[in-house]
Amino acid sequence: MSDLQKYIAKRKESDIDFADNYDKGYQVFKFGVLLKEARINAGLTQLDLADKLHTQKSAISRIENHSEDVKLSTLEKFASALGKKLEIRLV
Repeated sequence: MSDLQKYIAKRKESDIDFADNYDKGYQVFKFGVLLKEARINAGLTQLDLADKLHTQKSAISRIENHSEDVKLSTLEKFASALGKKLEIRLV
């Protein structure tokens, strides 16, 4: 376990608010990374994807970096532009 992981674990034990916010923030971050990786794997830049979606590059950046507030319809368009299908599962 790295020093950062040790710090996070210790802080989560002693600070409930930190633990709740960290876990939620991490899930949002992870989702944004997933979207970015899908775009890169499709061989598209943010500008390329923005052109396909008839939007601005800044909108793509916002989706990838602040994905906690993205409409489902926007995600469907994002996936479709990458040649993918959006699938949502509860596990």
